[in-house]
Amino acid sequence: MAQTDQLVVSSDKSPTPAPTGGSKLRREVGLIGLLWASVGSIIGSGWLFGAKNAVVVAGPAAIISWGIGAVAIALLAFVHAELGGMFAAAGGTARYPHYTFGGWAGMSFGWFSWLQAATVAPIEVEAMIGYAGHWSFAQHFLHADGTLTPSGFAVAVLLMGVFVAVNFLGVRILALTNSIATWLKIAVPLGTIFILAVTNFHGSNFTSHGFAPFGAKGVLAAISTSGIIFALLGFEQAIQLSGESRNPKRDIPRAVLGSVTIGTLIYTLLQVVFIAALPAAAFAAGWDKLDFAGISGPFAGLATVVGLGWLAYVLYFDAIVSPGGTGLIYTTSTSRISYGLSKNGYAPQLFERTDRRGVPWFGLVMSFVTGVVCFLPFPSWQQLVSFITSASVLMYAGAPLAFGALRARLPERERSYRLPAGGVVAPLSFVVASLIIYWSGWDILMRLGFAILLGYLLLGGYAAYAIHKKLANAPRLDWKAARWLPVYLIGMGLISWQGGFGGTGHIPLWWDMALIAAFATAIYYWAVNSALSAEEIERNVDEVDVVDAGGH
Repeated sequence: MAQTDQLVVSSDKSPTPAPTGGSKLRREVGLIGLLWASVGSIIGSGWLFGAKNAVVVAGPAAIISWGIGAVAIALLAFVHAELGGMFAAAGGTARYPHYTFGGWAGMSFGWFSWLQAATVAPIEVEAMIGYAGHWSFAQHFLHADGTLTPSGFAVAVLLMGVFVAVNFLGVRILALTNSIATWLKIAVPLGTIFILAVTNFHGSNFTSHGFAPFGAKGVLAAISTSGIIFALLGFEQAIQLSGESRNPKRDIPRAVLGSVTIGTLIYTLLQVVFIAALPAAAFAAGWDKLDFAGISGPFAGLATVVGLGWLAYVLYFDAIVSPGGTGLIYTTSTSRISYGLSKNGYAPQLFERTDRRGVPWFGLVMSFVTGVVCFLPFPSWQQLVSFITSASVLMYAGAPLAFGALRARLPERERSYRLPAGGVVAPLSFVVASLIIYWSGWDILMRLGFAILLGYLLLGGYAAYAIHKKLANAPRLDWKAARWLPVYLIGMGLISWQGGFGGTGHIPLWWDMALIAAFATAIYYWAVNSALSAEEIERNVDEVDVVDAGGH
């Protein structure tokens, strides 16, 4: 077993760990730190690329895509707000399915969660390098296909090292660093919105070449493939840090819902001003052939084209700050998720070891290694985002199921925030999550399927070893409670294969989405009815020590 810190509670009720290593996290993050952790994750490279990519796929109707994406994320955020207020667990999104459906589901959604978090930081690094191509010293960091050159690889590894180094300074320094970066990340997009709206707003751009030139399919495809969902994700970072929150039951719901509101407002306005500021020549050949000087750095290039060269320099600077801040907090998240996976018995207990600052050091080291591996075969930001969106939403899909199970099994358990109409919102959010996964397309989901199999080999292999050796943290797999899961994963794959989003097209448009909605609804109620008993859920909560840092 890992050594446990001895906690000393000071007069202001703030627990202070002894200066020795162990397996406890330190409760040092307040509401602003949690809020900024989520907002800092939402406002990342997505704002630098999302508006351009969305308008290429959907035309000006990309505004509708952002609206649908925002509703989808809001539904998931409401569900997470209640769960986050119930359980102050580090790496919470990886733990909720474990509490309610046992080991097999917990291992699966834990892997989805880790896969998503571990690959975001490398994507943000590639975004930083991509925008830096404007500068002569950085023009040789990328090949023509967006992959890294040897010099670009070296820079990418260095940036990942910086993320990890800041995390090693402790959660208090991390929260302060992220708060400063987030203020800048919010100020620059807001300033860009105001300046473009005042100086270059051409209302005719929204209709001159058709508002929705690619129809409903373009609007829906843009949600998953252009970076809209990827951009809006990140609200769960407050939940991942809840084991280090001073007042999680009060602050987690506020941070989750507040971050979604802020992010949605900023991204929607950015899309509007981007479309309106474009010179007519940029889309004269059609929105899918959008082109202008500097389009590889869309907002900075646009600022230069419309005569705002000074703004372009600000945006190139922010292209370091915004992705850098997001990469920093996702590096944190990766180590906390692996901490939670270890607590649940799916990964070696070495992931629970913390240094004298309460930092899970081995998880950070592994997040660095994963980032370096990602730089080897993966292409540029635009090509990666669909894969990560699918992994992200698959991770989030576990929360509505856990929500429904907890409402059914533990209706009287204390909740600092109780979602109104939760019996409707939870199944609806699961349906919406399933649709977003489907809209990613068959090619992306096929790759995701291989990644899921890899996770089962890694985590399942360790779980089998732990059970065979009868280790103290060996998980109970609870096959019966998770029997719906393989049906869901295989069913989604089959519908995607036969559907019109990259599949064979045998299932017509709208009929495919109706089938997804019906299938997801059936899975939701099957899962809720299959959940563990109230006693087993409470046992799982107690066994993994919900309040990881003690004190509450």
